[in-house]
Amino acid sequence: MKHPFALKEIALQSGLSLATVDRALHGRAHVSAQTARRVQAAIVELTGQEGQLAARGRRMFIDIVVEAPRRFSDELRRAATQVLPKFAPAVVRPRFHFAEDSGPAKTVATLSKIAKQGSQGIVLKAQNVAPIRAEIDRLTDLKIPVVTVFTDCPDCARLAYVGLNNANAGRTAAYLFAQWLQGRSGAVLTTTSRRQFQGEEARARAFAAEMARLCPQVSLREASGGAGLALGTAAQIRQAVRGLDRLLGVYSMGGANAAILSTLAQVQLEPELFIAHDLDRENRSLLRQGRLAFVLHHDLRADLDQAFQHITAYHKLRPPVLEGGPADVQIITPANCPRQ
Repeated sequence: MKHPFALKEIALQSGLSLATVDRALHGRAHVSAQTARRVQAAIVELTGQEGQLAARGRRMFIDIVVEAPRRFSDELRRAATQVLPKFAPAVVRPRFHFAEDSGPAKTVATLSKIAKQGSQGIVLKAQNVAPIRAEIDRLTDLKIPVVTVFTDCPDCARLAYVGLNNANAGRTAAYLFAQWLQGRSGAVLTTTSRRQFQGEEARARAFAAEMARLCPQVSLREASGGAGLALGTAAQIRQAVRGLDRLLGVYSMGGANAAILSTLAQVQLEPELFIAHDLDRENRSLLRQGRLAFVLHHDLRADLDQAFQHITAYHKLRPPVLEGGPADVQIITPANCPRQ
């Protein structure tokens, strides 16, 4: 891959040594496939940041660490690129660390590696478990601020949480179901990628409580643990709907919605109402096809903007961020679904 970047820039972006980058770029021995991919990814990231690289100002490396399916990470990468120019004259250089199903141990290893190479801040979407909270505390002691996004890790020293008010999202989904069902009884399927994601757990808990209040005649069937990926989610769905001959609806909090619909069709179940989260490419398509009724959405660009503001304010490059609380949910329908 041809590129205009100095070895030093690629090394800083990739978190690798100059010697390793040089060996990878020239096809020399003792370079793993994973290392070669990281070097190529760094060049792609630098290409997307060329406007920032030309800017003058204090340079900041902010690491974005996310456990999520690729469809979500792709939207996040695009949102970060759109937000960056706002932070001039500071030059914010994001380094992306995306994994679809990494688990706590690998996330902690990634955070530890970032600490060794140096960082001005971390934007983190991870499971709310003790080892990750402990690593956030350690990073904070090292003066590396951590902002959790979309799903929180409370009870640790993270700088701030930025993202959706997940409990309100769950209550909103229950309200929409109550209006749609109009007192009918039956079963509704709920799905989460992992209950260890605090945001999804908050949605599920609030949805269940509000459904018990508004629709006491409706039972909930839960499918959790598919990591938001097609195969794992499909397996959880088949087990959760076993014995059902009718399904009123689905509230999907963790994604893989095309796989959910396909799996339900295989067992001859067609939900009357399907509510999902996030306007990724798959959900936009399903909305336009009329296969989703509502998508509960929040603006990723606004979230990343606020996360970067917290980190730049920590380094005294801008005034402190006024606490506005989590973002409220937006209800998207086929009628107001954006094209991209």
